[in-house]
This record gives sequence, C-alpha cells and structure tokens, in this order.
Amino acid sequence: MTLFDGISSRRVDTARLGVSVLERTGDSPATPAERTVVLVHGNVSSSLFWQELMQDLPGDLRVIAIDLRGFGGTETRPVDATRGVRDFSDDLHATLEALGIGAAHLVGWSMGGGVVMQYALDHPVLSLTLESPVSPYGFGGTRRDGSRLTDDDAGCGGGGANPDFVQRLRDGDASADAPTSPRAVFRSGYVAPGYATENEDIWVESMLTTATVDGSYPGDGDASAHWPGFAAGTTGVLNTMAPRYFNTSAIVDLDPKPPILWVRGTVDAIVSDASLYDLNHLGKLEVIPGWPGDEVAPPQEMVTQTRDVFNLYRERGGQVTEIAMEGVGHSPHLERPAEFRRALLSAIGYIGLAQHPAPPTEAIILSSSD
Repeated sequence: MTLFDGISSRRVDTARLGVSVLERTGDSPATPAERTVVLVHGNVSSSLFWQELMQDLPGDLRVIAIDLRGFGGTETRPVDATRGVRDFSDDLHATLEALGIGAAHLVGWSMGGGVVMQYALDHPVLSLTLESPVSPYGFGGTRRDGSRLTDDDAGCGGGGANPDFVQRLRDGDASADAPTSPRAVFRSGYVAPGYATENEDIWVESMLTTATVDGSYPGDGDASAHWPGFAAGTTGVLNTMAPRYFNTSAIVDLDPKPPILWVRGTVDAIVSDASLYDLNHLGKLEVIPGWPGDEVAPPQEMVTQTRDVFNLYRERGGQVTEIAMEGVGHSPHLERPAEFRRALLSAIGYIGLAQHPAPPTEAIILSSSD
C-alpha cells in the first residue's frame, strides 16, 4: 500500500478475521472516546482514500481508518448478504473491541455509510457522519416510502455489475483505456468533472484491492421473471444492499439518538434521485432496453428517501445536519477537503475550531438541524 507521511498500517487480529487499519503515527491509544474518529470506506475502495483527511485532522484526535473484509489489506472472507451489511458492521465492532475502543465518532462513506448506520442500530456511538450514504432502504428496487418493487429485488445486487469492470479489477488494470476501467470509473463516478489530484494513482490502487473471488465483489445473482431479468443473490458485496436484506430506517427509533451529519454532493452520479448506477433510471433513459415504465420500475429516489428518514429522526428528537456541496460528486472529502473537515469537526464537537477557518459560505447549503 502507498502510505502518506505520518500514516502507518497494521493488522489487527480479531475474533472474526484479520483486519487492516490505518493510523497516524503520533496518535495516542489513550485518547478518550470523545476525541476518537473511526473512518469506514465505501464499495470498491479501501482505507487509502482517507489519508488526506487523516493528515488534515487535528493532532489531538485519534483517527483510525479500517479496511472492510475483502478490501485493502483485510482478510477476504465470504460476505453473507442475507445479513445485509452486518458482516461488515460486526467486523468493525470486533476491530474496535480489539483496539479497546468503545463508543466513538463514526464516519461512513457510501456503502460505509450503511455500515455505520447498521453499527449504530447494534452498538452505542457518539455521532454519525454519513458521506454520500446508501439510502436507508438499500440500493435500487424501492419506492419513495421504501416499499420493494418486486418480491425478488429485480435489477438489484450482484447481477447488475458490469462484467468487464469486474474483470479489469481482477486483472489489476490501472489504465484509462476503456470506460469500464477502474480509473475511468473513478473519474466518471466517484468525483465530479474537473476534479484533479496528484494522488489519483493511489485512489486507483485502492480500488484495485477489491477482492473479486466468489462471495466477495460483486456477488451472485438469480434469474427473475421481472425486468431486467435478474434478481439479487445471497452472497457478495452488492447483494448486501438489496432492499430485502438492507434496511436501516429503524435508526429513527434509536434512544439515545446520536447527532447525524449528512454530507453529499449535488452532482453525485452514484447516490442521487437520478443515479446512473440505478438500472431503473438507466432503463428510463433507454440505456437498457425494455423498461416497463414508472408504475412498474420507477428510479429510486435515494436522496429523497434519506431526507425523509432523517426528517423523521429529527421529528423524534434527533439532530441532523445536511450539507449539500454544489458541483461536488460522490467524494466530498476528496473534492472539498477543507469544507468536509470543518463540518466533521463541528459534528464531533471539537473545541479547537478556531484553528480551522470556515470555508466560503457559498460552497455549503446547510439545512436547519432544529
């Protein structure tokens, strides 16, 4: 792994599997929980994506980034998708137990947002920062209210992965020669047009750590009588977010309710009300033929669903802050790092905010958390 200055990697042996974690070399294990931040990456990525943020956060915090199973340096084990993302969240809990960390501030990006929401349903947390999170109703195949479109989650899960993209992950393809290469997918899906960085090779290196053996990414599928002809399977990464297995909307009933920070980009191609990764939306755009129409297969309103759940969370006494960064894609922590850092520090109640000047106000849309 390519590590930045001041970042170290080690293997943590847990009761479930061996987990790779990134830490900052100066951080103290004795740091109290209220100043401990745990970072959880998303799908087809790893902890390497967090390194810029880790470097930029104040030195009196303890910052840890973990690799989920089958990503980065963590052991590859089959993912039981019928448990939703609980294999991942249980691994996270086992890791924090091994490190002697109880309730802490959790940050989850994309699929990692689903992992930390599930974690909060099962274990106490101090706060949740959700960056471009999967909808509380999973990925694909639901109406606005979270009800499932079909009894087999047609169009969801492992069968929806592009086989050429999977093969290029397997081959370690770091080129940009095809639109299905990981580098091209990063440029078109992970970030907004115009994002440029000298660290792109490292982000692609992170994507290429994705395990593609059976039971890992993308997962299996099944035949379906419904359009587009396949349904979610039972193993592997993508199936964990199929709506029959994944539903974290019960966070509205948490007691106590940790404060939630929701950060998203307004031009996110992956998690949006018009996601280019939602097969129903692609059918509506006529990219996939035979779409049966809005009554049968409406695109998933991912952002609207998340806001509906978080509004109910707020109505039931919780605190939710939504930040929508204009012109930003799926990765606000990469695309607007100063703004993301400022928002995170505020969310965890960090008292040293004066050392971290606020970003330009026109770059942030902030909804009331009252």
